[in-house]
Amino acid sequence: MTHYFDTVIIGSGLAGLRAAIEASKYGSVAVLTKLYPTRSHSTAAQGGISAALENEEPDSPEWHFYDTTKGGDFLGDQDAIEVMCEDAIRTIIELEHLGVPFSRTPEGKIAQRRFGGHTRDFGAAPVRRACYSADRTGHAIMFALFEQSELHGVHFFPEFHVLDIVVKNGKCIGVITIEIKSGEIHTFNARATLVASGGYGKVFKTTSNAFASTGDCLSILFNTGLPLEDMEFFQFHPTGLYGLGILITEGARGEGGILINGKNERFMEKYAPTIKDLAPRDMVSRAIMTEIREGRGIDGKDYVYLDLRAVDKKIIEERLPEITTFCKIYIGIDPSDAPIPVLPTAHYAMGGIPTDIDGKVLKDEKGSVVEGLFAAGECACVSVHGANRLGCNSLLDTVVFGRRAGIAIGKSLKDTEKQDISKNTVDKVINNIDGLLNAQGKEKTATLRSELQTIMMDKCSVFRNEADMEGLVKEITIIKERSKRLGIKDRGKKFNTDLLESIELGHLINVGEVIALSALQRRESRGSHYREDFPIRDDENWLKHTFAFKTERGVEFRYKPVTITRFKPEERKY
Repeated sequence: MTHYFDTVIIGSGLAGLRAAIEASKYGSVAVLTKLYPTRSHSTAAQGGISAALENEEPDSPEWHFYDTTKGGDFLGDQDAIEVMCEDAIRTIIELEHLGVPFSRTPEGKIAQRRFGGHTRDFGAAPVRRACYSADRTGHAIMFALFEQSELHGVHFFPEFHVLDIVVKNGKCIGVITIEIKSGEIHTFNARATLVASGGYGKVFKTTSNAFASTGDCLSILFNTGLPLEDMEFFQFHPTGLYGLGILITEGARGEGGILINGKNERFMEKYAPTIKDLAPRDMVSRAIMTEIREGRGIDGKDYVYLDLRAVDKKIIEERLPEITTFCKIYIGIDPSDAPIPVLPTAHYAMGGIPTDIDGKVLKDEKGSVVEGLFAAGECACVSVHGANRLGCNSLLDTVVFGRRAGIAIGKSLKDTEKQDISKNTVDKVINNIDGLLNAQGKEKTATLRSELQTIMMDKCSVFRNEADMEGLVKEITIIKERSKRLGIKDRGKKFNTDLLESIELGHLINVGEVIALSALQRRESRGSHYREDFPIRDDENWLKHTFAFKTERGVEFRYKPVTITRFKPEERKY
């Protein structure tokens, strides 16, 4: 089946929805999503969205700008960071007017709380900058934007799995998908295409990410020859529920929770004396793993405690209700009465599809753009997060740059002619699907996926070194070869999850390989990328972005300078 729209958006999270609202002012918009729209992973965001509103304490966009730059270990592009931080206040007011039910102060203002890496006076002390809706902030924003999208006449195509993003002669002309319900191939011809497909945390064994977060669109574009940027930088959130990876929001520490080790010590005091448990996530994750490695886990085990017992029970009930529910359901404790066992969990991708500040996808390190192709949200790398994202900047990123991408799409439509995706292109995709459906190999998708996730977690997570990552690259190569011998039991078309998981496996292998190779070539430690064999940040040689390209000779790397406008790199003390 063939469809025609002015704009096609892949992904119905906050970036996709905010862009859809804006792009709908200029023409017809289709939103494609693997899931039902309000099941997108943005709903999992708990703690808040950052903006220097000054509702509870003095604050400024400049301090926010500094914290974001410093938190990202000075790898973030400062022109983009300044755009985001300066636009944050307008963004929050706009979201409130669109219907987001933010939590309130007694005076009726939007409430704000402390979060990791948020400081006043350029690092002097913690500040209340995170606007929130209890601990369901992403959920609240998602439903408001979904309702607005429907009011703006946006067309939704739920449970459509993207198979190809068609780039012809340097121009994106649309998307080829499979409808999960029927197994039918659908072609979406579009004058502009926005990728807002989210992250790829399912490449790791323990993750806060949903099962759908498999990096499909990044892998598809990488296979076409477009680059991926800064893929070595993947954030591990310090407080995932032990054994499960389900996230315990940083807001729990913002409300007064503390981390304690097996000796009942508040250990963050020695790692970040000024802001302690509210240090940036990469620092807290390494601190937890160091405590465990040195034998100070709880009862010698591989976890520590997040202790909320000193926090008023009423505050927990009002501001952290979802955390309480998670703890009761999954581990059988009430966080008001017992500490929570936590361990770092794969959480957020700083790297992704390179874009400019208007969401235009870059095809090289020189800044050339792909006509008609845009990206926003976690799948994109406009590089506001640098080497490590601060909490609450993810939701801000999605709505600020989703909106900017929508505006840029509107401007681009005036000069863009419609092109049809050729029958040969569609037939090639159909042949690939038929090949998978008829595969008679002995390898199982679930087995290979589990092996990949395990080795990525073991050898390329919080701590990294050359020997482990060289071994990892070899093991991924073996898994890639084995994946050519897959066998699928389900030969049907309708709701064929066996087929879809096999497609996702190919993307996970692709993404995992780029992460491993990118981490191997960056011989320094910066933000979330910590090399035990190169423990020092090396600004002289590595203050630059990594661009990974797929070539006939394998993955090749080029580099792009970091944009520095206001804040020069400095030692990262907290």
